[in-house]
Amino acid sequence: MSDTDLGARSDRGSEYADLSRLVRGAGLLDRRPRRYAARATVLLACLVVLGVVFVRLGSSWWQTATAAGVAVLLAQLAFLGHDAGHRQIFRSRRANDVVGLVCANLVTGISYGWWVDKHNRHHANPNTEGRDPDIVVAPLSFTPGQAAAQRGLGALFVRHQAALFFPLLLAEGLHLHAASVRAVVRGGGLRRRRTEAGLLVLHFAGYLGAVFLVLSVPQAIVFILVNQALFGLYLGSSFAPNHKGMPILSEADDLDYLRRQVLTSRNVRGGPFLDALLGGLNYQIEHHLFPSMPRPNLRHAQPLIRQFCAEHDIAYHETTLIQSWAQGLAHLRAVGAASTRPGNG
Repeated sequence: MSDTDLGARSDRGSEYADLSRLVRGAGLLDRRPRRYAARATVLLACLVVLGVVFVRLGSSWWQTATAAGVAVLLAQLAFLGHDAGHRQIFRSRRANDVVGLVCANLVTGISYGWWVDKHNRHHANPNTEGRDPDIVVAPLSFTPGQAAAQRGLGALFVRHQAALFFPLLLAEGLHLHAASVRAVVRGGGLRRRRTEAGLLVLHFAGYLGAVFLVLSVPQAIVFILVNQALFGLYLGSSFAPNHKGMPILSEADDLDYLRRQVLTSRNVRGGPFLDALLGGLNYQIEHHLFPSMPRPNLRHAQPLIRQFCAEHDIAYHETTLIQSWAQGLAHLRAVGAASTRPGNG
């Protein structure tokens, strides 16, 4: 599902097929490998520069600033791995997978195969109960049913989950690493288990080795905590605006592909800086309709897709970054408040 339009099974006469022909005719599905090569070169060069600064600065509490810079670069490289997972960079699956394995396993310490499988399931059924893994995230509850099932500390957390959401994201980086290690150890359906395991070992050995060789133990621990907390917060804050607070569908909903993707997604309004900051995820509607569309083409596709939705009376939701966070938190707050009502446990 990562290298083809997930709505390709639609009939030729469907609305999605009409939209697909418009997008393809405009050249918006054409790959942009040079743009990606330039982006990757800049990011890796910045990472090397920060590495030099890290070594030259040596044992110093100022390294917390370096930790913050590294967190931003790691998140940006994770976005690049995301694009490779959708085969946006090259037509060849193998070439995309090489980039994905390097960006995910080797550089950021996240299992590429585990993430691609999870992310594809999300794309196939966004915000759909029982099918989208992104709305089954302990200890959060995104539906009244999930909230009602909580007991004890879980129920207490749900009541305050809106206030605790962003603090919880500080642990997201560590959660991704732990889930990746579990996936590799268990094997599951990983196609390149040995390769992924080897790259993860290289990542953790290089990361921990560099930190503990250059810094004192207390400084190293603080560096890791700051780096991983900001890495998780950045990634989580970038993904949260996309679907949180948008309609949640049941398994019985029979919306067509076009409406399922548009109605459950939210775009974030902004300029080139925001495009770079969010890794193109601010064009979530366009990305969900055409997952293999290269990131540089998303902003060009937006006017065409927005107009198409207007002509077919399909609600197209777009807001600011702050408002997107507010809408997501409002949803979490409403679910939490509903769990405290009589009859809800």
